[in-house]
Amino acid sequence: MRSIKSACTAAALLLFSGAFAHAVTVSGTVTDKTTNKPSPGDKVELVDVQQGMAVVATTTTDAKGHYKLEKTGAGPELVRVTHQGGQYFIAAPEGGEPGDIPVYDVAANVEGLRIEADVIEVETQNGQLQVTERYFVHNTAQPQHTQYNPNKGFEVVIPAGAILEGASAKRPTGMPTVVTLKPGNGNGHYQFDFPIQPDEGDKDTLFQLGYHVPYSGSFTFHPQIPLAADNVAVLLPKSISFKSESGATYQSVPQDPSIQTMLAKNVGPGTALDFTVSGEGSMPREQQGAQGQAAQGQAAPNGPGGGIGEPINTPDPLSKYKWWMLGGIFLLLSAVAAFLLRKPAAATAGGPPMPAPDITRPVPRVPRAQAATAAHPAAAQPYAAAPSPASYGDHNATLLHVLKEEMFAIESEKLSGVLSPADYAEQKSALEIVLKRALQKKS
Repeated sequence: MRSIKSACTAAALLLFSGAFAHAVTVSGTVTDKTTNKPSPGDKVELVDVQQGMAVVATTTTDAKGHYKLEKTGAGPELVRVTHQGGQYFIAAPEGGEPGDIPVYDVAANVEGLRIEADVIEVETQNGQLQVTERYFVHNTAQPQHTQYNPNKGFEVVIPAGAILEGASAKRPTGMPTVVTLKPGNGNGHYQFDFPIQPDEGDKDTLFQLGYHVPYSGSFTFHPQIPLAADNVAVLLPKSISFKSESGATYQSVPQDPSIQTMLAKNVGPGTALDFTVSGEGSMPREQQGAQGQAAQGQAAPNGPGGGIGEPINTPDPLSKYKWWMLGGIFLLLSAVAAFLLRKPAAATAGGPPMPAPDITRPVPRVPRAQAATAAHPAAAQPYAAAPSPASYGDHNATLLHVLKEEMFAIESEKLSGVLSPADYAEQKSALEIVLKRALQKKS
């Protein structure tokens, strides 16, 4: 009996000593970027990604905006700050690094919101129209405010009879986050319960949803946009016919011969945007956008340029959005995201990354030669050689980062024409093998 009690005591001491040995203090300052002052009284929580965003520690910022939490878990955790109802996230820092978090005052309606592009991708599959729609939304309000209203979020409209498959949203500097849409006012109306934060440089907020509709060979869309939009673009296979309906002003953008791109510019709520598609076809996966390398390499830095009917060498107005149409590496990077969430690794700042649904596309990366100038909508930061990983989590984070950066690199170089189709296939296959081996070893 004594030996059993001694063993239990020893086990308990070992357990607690191990817990204390792995406890890490997470601290930092919350700064209100609207006023450029510390933000006192904000709730700060430590949440466990692997436990369904369970809160494991809570505190409140002091008069100087400072907070301190104890991180005892080995898995990926996030620091969440709630400021005036809006939530802000960073990955819980390790190694004594500061966990400083910028926040913004919240307003239900913010001046300075606009849609840079509403991109509608259409294809057919098993007797259905498969649609992925993405809204790139800018918040350039001055002074800077986050727009957030829990009773009225960013509203989207899908066709009558459409079946919603899923949705995601991405903050200007975050990863895509799976969200549940709230029913809006009217049939087919849905709302994103998600804050629209101020832009970070040229990085904006992305809203994305996927749905399908029954298809008998022809279908008319009636797009509705909630804000003024610089561009409304429809992307579809060459084998599907496109017809603008009465009042719509779509024009063909011929720079990419692998797909059809129809573009309406400078439209607002209530603008006629109806169009009809007929026929069948799927979007190209491996070759998509490859023929547009000249336009991609010459894209203007200040947004979609050139307009309609410009000379051949004019940059493709939608070149920056083609990053989000790359289907070739989607399944692989979904596995990477799941791998990151399943194993202890540093989470990405800017939002709680969740396992991506089938509609979530990877965060883009610019070519190696242009890594210093981020491409829209949210290019990954250039990779710097990391020190030898000191922990299991560091190893996973480093491995993920390298694989992700290299996958984005070969995709961007394929688009720009730097990488031949043969070299692209060879390098991509090699990276897939490395990733599969890593997943097998860590599972």
